[in-house]
Amino acid sequence: MPRAADPCRLYLITPPRIDVPDGFAAILAEALAGGDVAALQVRLKDVSDDHIGAVVRALQPLCEASDVALILNDRPDLAARLGCDGVHIGQTDAPYAEARRAMGKDRIVGVTCHDSRHLAMEAAEAGADYVAFGAFFPTSTKDASTHAEPELLEIWQEVMQTPCVAIGGITVDNCGPLIEAGADFLAVSAGVWAYPQGPRAAVAAFAARLASPL
Repeated sequence: MPRAADPCRLYLITPPRIDVPDGFAAILAEALAGGDVAALQVRLKDVSDDHIGAVVRALQPLCEASDVALILNDRPDLAARLGCDGVHIGQTDAPYAEARRAMGKDRIVGVTCHDSRHLAMEAAEAGADYVAFGAFFPTSTKDASTHAEPELLEIWQEVMQTPCVAIGGITVDNCGPLIEAGADFLAVSAGVWAYPQGPRAAVAAFAARLASPL
């Protein structure tokens, strides 16, 4: 996901539990019909590699058809084996160098950097394709140990070229300041999947906000 002059884009994260891969594929197809999506991160905890593989295989054709980068959370080895477009690693997952070796130079490696410019600069200088800051808002998707302010995005844009992803409790209603502050991507999970009017309406609503954040 190279940095571009285009507006901020949407980066979807799967719900934390997907019991029926083909069933979620239908939900994803509905969401993608709502508007532009740059990437989808498959983020599933405490499930088998076989189940993750089944989910990835169910979603890959949709992502390819819609030019959506399919990124696997945590596992560079599995991401490479499954042919994912990229991997997202946290500070306690595989080191960046290990992730890059597994994925190769042409696929995406993104790094969680919490609320730390220092961690983000280290990741960017090492060659990360994007850095992720957060959590910006309270979130029920994961236990967020840090809180980031929009000013972090502003500072990052002033001094660095590596794209930045804003994550954590982002919704249609609260995303405006993050777009204005310079986020290249908004990472959203419940803000789409739990949207009252459904995921297609959520993606459409985000598209409208991304085009006109104020």
